Amino acid sequence: MWIASQWQDYELLDCSSGEKLERWGDYTLVRPDPQAIWQTRRTDPGWRHPAGKYTRSESGGGQWDKGRLPESWNVRYGDLTFHVKPMNFKHTGLFPEQAVNWDWAMAQIRNAGRPISVLNLFAYTGAATAACLKAGASVCHVDAAKGMVAWAKENAALSGVIDRPVRWIVDDCAKFVEREIRRGRRYDAIIMDPPSYGRGPGGEVWKLETNLWPFVELVRGVLSDDPLFVLLNSYTTGLSASTIGYVCDSIFTKKYGGRSESQELGLPVTASGLALPCGASCRWTCK
Repeated sequence: MWIASQWQDYELLDCSSGEKLERWGDYTLVRPDPQAIWQTRRTDPGWRHPAGKYTRSESGGGQWDKGRLPESWNVRYGDLTFHVKPMNFKHTGLFPEQAVNWDWAMAQIRNAGRPISVLNLFAYTGAATAACLKAGASVCHVDAAKGMVAWAKENAALSGVIDRPVRWIVDDCAKFVEREIRRGRRYDAIIMDPPSYGRGPGGEVWKLETNLWPFVELVRGVLSDDPLFVLLNSYTTGLSASTIGYVCDSIFTKKYGGRSESQELGLPVTASGLALPCGASCRWTCK
């Protein structure tokens, strides 16, 4: 498991009975987590008086009790700063377990010894974009949601990289990649964080189990002749790290050589000393 253990402004204090208690900067949150199926005793007093709590509804969805939470606030990770706020479907705009991938991508870019161009697809609020820019890469940031791209620009400004070479694209990721192939544009590194389920602008249904393979095959068409890495993330229940590793090996290793490594992502739990599984990633490198 790849564990994001270098946080100072984020801490997973405890988790049990389908919920997790987290510290985001100065504020504690309680949010649902389907992985936390154990029913251990909750000794941390933060469980009783969190600053905010998201509760699922029996009819679907859920709602925040924002209690003592501000509308938004900032958290730092190393030299990066991110804007977080309570959102629909329990989210905060940041996935802290991905920090271990930010560190890895930054090291790959800094050690490359040459200019690196990165394509970040399904790029959300741009944490990986800010990390790659901070490491010295140029980045093309693509997300279909205009609001998420605006938020990503905020994070880039907070992290001091808004003036770095970056393209902000609001578009369907597959359609954008198809156009980039026709234009002959290529990238040295690709980051993909595709959703489990979604709908395109024309009502097209995206289901990861069905669409992942053809999408990753398509993306191979914008990889340069001297690629550095591909990073593929998945939060789909039942889609294992080994599965996405096989996808990358079959599509990238078969053409370019290199190797892939896939693992679960995890966050250390202060109360138990264990790690909470939080999705999976595959890292493919050409050398």
